[in-house]
Amino acid sequence: MKRINCIAIDDEPIALLVIKQFCERKGNIELKTFCEPRIGLEEIKKDKPDIVFLDIEMNSINGLEIAKKLPHNCCLIFTTAHAQYALDGFNLDAVDFLHKPIAYDRFDRAIEKAIRNISVWNNKNDQETIVVKQEYNNINILLSDIFYIEALENYCKIYRINGNSVISRLNIKTIHKMLPQNTFLRVHRSFLIPTNRIQKFSKQEIWLKGLSRPIPVGRRYAKEIYDFLTDNRQQ
Repeated sequence: MKRINCIAIDDEPIALLVIKQFCERKGNIELKTFCEPRIGLEEIKKDKPDIVFLDIEMNSINGLEIAKKLPHNCCLIFTTAHAQYALDGFNLDAVDFLHKPIAYDRFDRAIEKAIRNISVWNNKNDQETIVVKQEYNNINILLSDIFYIEALENYCKIYRINGNSVISRLNIKTIHKMLPQNTFLRVHRSFLIPTNRIQKFSKQEIWLKGLSRPIPVGRRYAKEIYDFLTDNRQQ
């Protein structure tokens, strides 16, 4: 497997030293450490590491605020002495939550879990699948199995051709970025559809094969969607 790139943020140098020693013991890991959270966040946005180790209670900022600004495909592992934050951590899609002082065996399990997640995420690069999180599980979804996607506030419901559906914590904007842009269209603030399921369309609504009701077309999307579909149907 390729070398794993990691960034650790903690305002306690000794905590960063422990993570550094554990990464060296594990092997095949490249680690950068930062005591200043904001500088670490800028490095994360620039380097896009595979794994981020993040403390929560730091002097200058709460790590939960940093976590909300991480790229969506980072594997986040919280490292903190405050166990009461565990639920907050998992609500932010953390891969694991390591309670200080951290034992190496527990660190190793967290790394292995993150590596499995990275492998699953990489599967989407062939544009045949996407991986979304439902509760605490990663769900691998074939693009050909997506019927349509509906936004539910900050969540999304992915309707599948096989009859099942998945409710993901990702919002519709994030999921749209994960999909091939020319074969999945945002037609409404609440709806994403695959173009190969379109049966008929107008500037107000789109009918999908196998769906008994139309999908509405939002005003802001109407002209662009209508022009796109008209051009493609004429080719």
